Parts: sequence; structure tokens; C-alpha cells
Amino acid sequence: MDAAERLDVTLRLIQGADRASVSELAQRLGVSEMTVRRDLDALEQRGLARRVHGGAVAVHARTEAGGFTDRADWSAAIKDRLGVAVANLIAPGSRVLLDAGTTTVHVARALAGRGPLTVTALSLQTALALADQPDIELLVAGGRSRPGERSLVGPLALRALEALAFDVFVMSIGGVHAGYGWSEFCLDDAAVKQAGIAQSARVLAVADATKLGVRAFSQVAALSAAHEFVTDRAGSDPAIHPAGPQTLDALREAGVVVHSV
Repeated sequence: MDAAERLDVTLRLIQGADRASVSELAQRLGVSEMTVRRDLDALEQRGLARRVHGGAVAVHARTEAGGFTDRADWSAAIKDRLGVAVANLIAPGSRVLLDAGTTTVHVARALAGRGPLTVTALSLQTALALADQPDIELLVAGGRSRPGERSLVGPLALRALEALAFDVFVMSIGGVHAGYGWSEFCLDDAAVKQAGIAQSARVLAVADATKLGVRAFSQVAALSAAHEFVTDRAGSDPAIHPAGPQTLDALREAGVVVHSV
């Protein structure tokens, strides 16, 4: 486990327990307590954890932590892995609808050089990641740029999607819950995702394991609306994500192919 991934796992362990001690983290990660203290200092500097006597507590546990810029570096190592895994599931020549979100920026970067592809971007960030890439025909959906997130939403975005058909919709998600399905924190984002599902032959959902067991504000669709789901392998570990195994089992029971990377 490299330093970046260790920070990601440390944060998840803190979130899963609400509070974690230095000794517990050292034992779980197989590193020294001195290394754990340095990692906790780094998480505190990023505003993701708060040091307390003997350990740390999470600051942003189970919430939509800030806007796009605030979350861009959160779990970057894991999201790089997710991005490559998703790109490997997309065949050359596909017409791809690429959702907004921090994870799909990593997907966009992984798609560069894997053309020919026609990609419709649902955010300014994913559009920038694919601009001027050889063998990528880039379309940008219309609509209003949602402040902080830079996702493209509203009637213009919905109208643009209704006029197009896609081979695959790469859908990011705010929450995935065994009983509630796929969900988002913002009504506007949820509406765009619903349109994307309706216009796509295949729905490939992607999210890091912190989204497992989360019920966000606005329901997007039932679990069965997605054909495949790419997440990180920590989702299978109940010590890191208590709701992870149950949620992954529910996805499989709904007919969703789960890829853990």
C-alpha cells in the first residue's frame, strides 16, 4: 500500500468508526504508530479529520464534503484506479455519456488515447480533461453550470440528452443503498442522471466505497437500473465500510455486475 492509498484507507477507517485511535489504526494498517500520526496530521491539514487525544475523528463523515474543488484530491489514488477500470470496460467506437463528479474526471483522463470514441460531457471538468484529445470526438451538453460542482444541469441539459442516444452512460453517484437504490444530493443532478439512464443502452455506475450504504437526498433509480458497478475493494471490508458488504450483495441480487478494483 503506497502513501496515498494508506491515507485513503486511514480516512475510511476513521469514518467507519467515527473515532479511531492511533494504536488501532497502526494495527489495522500494519504500520508504525509514528507513521499513523504523520498520516493523521496530513488528513487534519486537508480538513478531512480532526486530531483528538490518542487518535482522530472524521470531519466530513457521510456527507457531501464541499464542492468539486474541495473534493478533487480526496481518494485520488483510488479514483485513478477506478478511472482505469472503467475505461477498460468501454470498447473503441462507443458513444459515451460521461457524468459529472470528481471520479469521472479520472475516467476522462483514462479514456484519453483509447479512441476512437464519441464522448458527451456532463461537466466542465470532464470536458476540459478530454479537450483536444486525439480520436475523441467531444460534445458538451448544454445547460447551467451548477456553482461549486460545475455539473451541467437544468432544462437545456435535459433537452440535449433527449435528442441523443448512447451506448454507455458512465454514471457517478452520491449514494448507493440496498433499499433506496442510487441517489444524489442535488435534485438537478438526479434529474440529469435519470435522463442519462433513459437514453443509454448500458449504464456503468462508478463510485468509491464511501458511497456504499449512503441514502442521499434525491432518489435516482432502483439498483437494477445499472448494468455494472465499479468500486474499490475496500467496500468488501466491514471494518472500513460497515454497510459495504450488504450493499454489494444487494447490487448482485439486483443483477448488477460488480467490479471491485
